[in-house]
Amino acid sequence: MVKFSGVMPANILPFKADLSIDEAAYRRHLRGLADTRGVTGIVANGHAAEVSSLSREERTRALVIALDEVGSRCPVVAGVYADGTAEAVELARDARAAGATGVLVFPPTLFMWGAREKPDMVLRHVGEIADKAGLPIVVFEYPPASGIGYAPETLARLAEIPQVAAVKDWSNDIVAFEQNLRALRATGRPVAMLSSFTLSLMATFVLGADGAISGMGSVAADLQAELFEACQKGDLDGARRINDRLDPLVRVFYAPPFVDMHNRMKEALVLLGRIPAAHVRPPLTPVSAAERTAIKRALAASGLVA
Repeated sequence: MVKFSGVMPANILPFKADLSIDEAAYRRHLRGLADTRGVTGIVANGHAAEVSSLSREERTRALVIALDEVGSRCPVVAGVYADGTAEAVELARDARAAGATGVLVFPPTLFMWGAREKPDMVLRHVGEIADKAGLPIVVFEYPPASGIGYAPETLARLAEIPQVAAVKDWSNDIVAFEQNLRALRATGRPVAMLSSFTLSLMATFVLGADGAISGMGSVAADLQAELFEACQKGDLDGARRINDRLDPLVRVFYAPPFVDMHNRMKEALVLLGRIPAAHVRPPLTPVSAAERTAIKRALAASGLVA
């Protein structure tokens, strides 16, 4: 079983003006992430890559590019975003055929209609992917308020599936995060807890998260890795200093409306000179000039630009 740990950015996906994948820019972005000290893996085809707008062929192509560019240097995990179990199995098989290290399994959106009260639904969904694709699985935990998040007891049952290697916890509630962490640890299985609670990343690291999966890692993986290292060493003063540098970015990226978070990260990467353009696919819309100015100020406040 793969043991995931450390900082694993979820890459953004650059597009050209015609909204096709900008492969050259994507490769540069991937190399930059893999070159970052403390980065232990990369997640392709996640929310940050606008996965819901990608065709099956585009998802495969984006994953193949990532594996070709950095797969020999770090694990690459492929997002499996689908509403049906059969489609999720096929996407996971695509990932296995391409050579991915594992898959990140998103919850089907229909789970918001009461799956929290029917844990057998998610157990069947993840179990079929495990049985039929045979790859290490990262279970994606959503906020309880979304209606899609799993109860701690359900996560513990999922952890008993042999292929489940980690949980990406995006509970966005520090109490829920701690309950989930305790439930996983109580199973005794080596299932990693990877925080996606970027709004309070330091708190989750202090509680004992094994690492992080974060779209914001596409912009600030270096700071996230330094924060994780400081917390691992018990250097809380150092961790607070790094956390203070991350705070301006957190506030500008995750400001309302939340749906624009990855659009803003793309703009930040343009301002940093890491990608050439911040094109996004509909129904997403570009950020405003005022937001672009706010992002520039946040990058300066974080010390990422002069």
